[in-house]
This record gives sequence, C-alpha cells and structure tokens, in this order.
Amino acid sequence: MKIVVFGASGGTGINIVEQALAAGDVVTAFVRNPARLDLQHANLTLCQGDATDAAAVARAVAGQDAVISALGPSRPPVPGMMETAARNIVAAMRQHGVRRLISTTGAGVRDPQDRPTLVDHLMKGLLTLLAGAVLRDSAANVAVIRGSDLDWTIVRFPRLTDGPGTGKYRVGYLGKDSGMHVARADGADFVLKELRADKYIRQMPVVSY
Repeated sequence: MKIVVFGASGGTGINIVEQALAAGDVVTAFVRNPARLDLQHANLTLCQGDATDAAAVARAVAGQDAVISALGPSRPPVPGMMETAARNIVAAMRQHGVRRLISTTGAGVRDPQDRPTLVDHLMKGLLTLLAGAVLRDSAANVAVIRGSDLDWTIVRFPRLTDGPGTGKYRVGYLGKDSGMHVARADGADFVLKELRADKYIRQMPVVSY
C-alpha cells in the first residue's frame, strides 16, 4: 500500500513509518524538517513541507492509496494550525481521489459515544486550563475531518509513552473501555491494523491499556 504520513517525525509518526515499512508498505513521510527523521529505506520517500501549505499537501497526497495524519500541535503553538492542516488534507484527498484517512488526536477530544468518568472530566478541565487553545484547535481539526465525506477514522490516545509495544491494548470509548495511557508503538500498531481492517470507518475509538 502507498501511504503518506503527515507528522512523520513526531513520536507516534516515527513509529507508524517504521512499522509500515516493516510491513512492506511504500511510505511518503511528510515532515517540516527532514533532519528529524533519521531513517533510510528503499520504500521511504521524504517530502519536506508544512501542512498549512495547501499546495505542498496536495503534492504529497497525489498518487497515494491512503493518508495517515499523526500531526500534533507545534511548539510554540501556531493558532489554527491543526484545523488548517485538516482542511488542506481533506481538500487534497478530494482533489486526487484518495478516500482512506486515519488521523490521530488526544482523548481530550470527545465523541458522542463517550461516557467520561469523574477523572476524565477532571483531566479535561486541567487540559483546558493549561492548553485550552491547543485543545480547541485539535477539536476543530477533528470537526473538519468528521464533516468530510471521506472514509475516515480518528484514533484517540490518552497519555502517550515511549515504552515498547506489547501488541495488547484496548479499543473502546472514553469511560466505557479506556485506560490512562498507551505506548506510541502500540498506538501505531492499531493505526496500521485499522488501515487494513476498516473496522472503525467514521468512528473515533480510544486506544489504551
């Protein structure tokens, strides 16, 4: 499968790229700074660009079978960056006839199927207090994708860790079948499995331990 990965140099993005290459996929890694992705492979192409640049995004999406967005907020945060990136990705996919999109976000972005516990409410309140603009931009990113006619899946993660992958994790909804953390390697594992299984089309599952 030919896949473009946006946010490929981030913690989750790197895991997705490495695991996709190991599975035999042909990967285009879209990154702002290629030096941050110290990886070489015959099936890997580095594409330098900014996800807020519509033309650059369109060039990267052309000819792909699927799109994975592991974009996270920039440091320092750029207002509206995540929402703009989503609009560019959706537009590029429509332009080039690419249907399948998997995007990742934090579990602080809610879904109607969630049943948040008191702890979940407290955690979101703290996140809103400390990084309200980032949370709102992430929610806007999700709203753009949900409003599209693409075959999308939004994969939500709680606190991400750098531990080794276990291959054992839960997939559910907040407060119904969710935990407080997950390793990036296991998050990437689910993203790539879902890319092939198409089990959660137009859904927003939480992946956690």
